[in-house]
Amino acid sequence: MHLALTVLEIVAPVFLLAAVGFAWVKLGYEYRVEFVTRFAMTLSVPCLIFTALMGTQVDATALATLSLASLVAYGLVTAAMWLLVLAGRLDRRTFLAPLIFGNTGNLGLPLALFAFGDVGLGYAVVVFAVMAILSFTFGIWLVSDGGSLLKVIKEPLVGATLFGALFLWQGWQTPTFLTNALELIGQMAIPMMLITLGVAVARLKPNALGLATLLAALKYAICAACAAVVGLWFGLEPVALAVLIVQIATPVAVTSYLLAEKYGADSDSVAGLVVVSTLMSVVTLPLILAFVI
Repeated sequence: MHLALTVLEIVAPVFLLAAVGFAWVKLGYEYRVEFVTRFAMTLSVPCLIFTALMGTQVDATALATLSLASLVAYGLVTAAMWLLVLAGRLDRRTFLAPLIFGNTGNLGLPLALFAFGDVGLGYAVVVFAVMAILSFTFGIWLVSDGGSLLKVIKEPLVGATLFGALFLWQGWQTPTFLTNALELIGQMAIPMMLITLGVAVARLKPNALGLATLLAALKYAICAACAAVVGLWFGLEPVALAVLIVQIATPVAVTSYLLAEKYGADSDSVAGLVVVSTLMSVVTLPLILAFVI
């Protein structure tokens, strides 16, 4: 009973904030997803990544190990999902990227924070940064068959990650007034992303829910298994291992739908994956947390 209450305390704020966004749209109020998403991904999330890396108390060697483990885990997930898409004769441009990359920002970061505190958030930011770089490079290439390296280099997420890693490695700190300002901007990221998730889910019109349900279930099982195997292989300490599993096994991100819409893939099928996997996470994420806590 105590474990169940602990898990509920962790996941409840996440879904309550998403429910705020969902209800906001259903009540007919305006919410400009494009503006909020651009603001978050251009300013707030990079500030969160930079300050979290700069201020983390986790050993730099442990973070480097987790970064490498994250890369290997995503490589293993990519191979497994590629085989799944081939076996199911599914459209690669539509299904592969959503099945590989999860919602490590909207759900993974707050879950890690609520479950494991600032140390967990520091670990989660590392996995999120690895995912973001892969998603905006390899992920765009999968959807569009031609990602731009120059565009990737210009992404604020990439710059924030590199500078944060540099400051962590050198032990540098920005002046207190600047740190406070950056932290304040970064604190907006998590609530904004969660509310936007609810808004996006409320507006999506998914098709083929049967296939989406099957693929979402397989995504959770495959991603959690791959992350666990890689984490144990790298000998990650318990909190880092738990964060890696939770982050890799998050549901399909709303950005996958936006990319499918932008590059002409089957966005309705991706919308189905987003909705079903997000609803399924109400059960799967508490189970995963109960297992790893």
